Amino acid sequence: MEELFEVLSFRALWTPELIAILTLVAVAYFLITRRFRSRFTTEAKQTPKQDIMFLGGLLSLYLGWGSPLYSIGHMLVSIHMIQMVFAYFFAVPLFILALPKWLLSNVYEWLGKKVKPIRDLMFHPIIGLIFFNALFSIYHIPVVFDFLMLRPGVHSVYEIFMLVASFMMWWHMLAPLPSKQYLHDFRRIIYIFGNGILITPACALIIFSGTALYDTYTDLNYWSQVMAFCIPGGAAVPASMFGGFGFLGGLDAYSDQQLGGVAMKVGQELVYGTTIGFVFKQWLQKESHQEGELTISDIPSHIKTNR
Repeated sequence: MEELFEVLSFRALWTPELIAILTLVAVAYFLITRRFRSRFTTEAKQTPKQDIMFLGGLLSLYLGWGSPLYSIGHMLVSIHMIQMVFAYFFAVPLFILALPKWLLSNVYEWLGKKVKPIRDLMFHPIIGLIFFNALFSIYHIPVVFDFLMLRPGVHSVYEIFMLVASFMMWWHMLAPLPSKQYLHDFRRIIYIFGNGILITPACALIIFSGTALYDTYTDLNYWSQVMAFCIPGGAAVPASMFGGFGFLGGLDAYSDQQLGGVAMKVGQELVYGTTIGFVFKQWLQKESHQEGELTISDIPSHIKTNR
């Protein structure tokens, strides 16, 4: 592990440009929800719980797209798959749950005024379902994966598209604005199950392929080209770092790949399972509230007559 910190540059290890971007996002969040909130709404202030969730989302995105995990993920596919869980299954739902409803509503309405056809397309549940799972599955096809790993710029663009697609998918599972949802209650639970089914082939490919799939982790020459983007200019890539330099007990490439597939599937299942519990709780609370309300039709006729 010491070799990792000795060879790789500060930028490769800590991704300072990502830290700067996420810091600006955090500052914008607190300015909008605190200092300038009164310009947009009279609703209650953000709670500390929402602030913690938003910061947790930023941390998860940092772990998914940067941090030392970024460089280690170029050596071990299992770490790379764990990064995917952080970025698209932890960060995005935390953002959606943390952002104030008035802000989400204003953005939704603004999009409706400016680009309504695009907004309606983006917020359609079937589009969100297909778009994210298609991008996620295509990403893990070996020829696509190796192509992206060797081209950081294209890789970053693809990751941004996946993040947007993840927002589109999670929007319907968490339903932050119930009055603007296509899906309600039981259909949301079915939607979550559908996402779990569609993501399974990609995980199954990684786990049950029978062989290591990615040149990035099996071909020393290819790996050296990939790692060249992570080290200071002109520095040589030590061959001892190939395969994770004994990290995780020195797993062979296929075992490391299987571990990554299992970690990704288990992480996804845990998050989706928690989301189903969240949706079911909302459903029960709604039903309980509706049953407890007393409307004019609930009052016996003889009482209404006496009045």
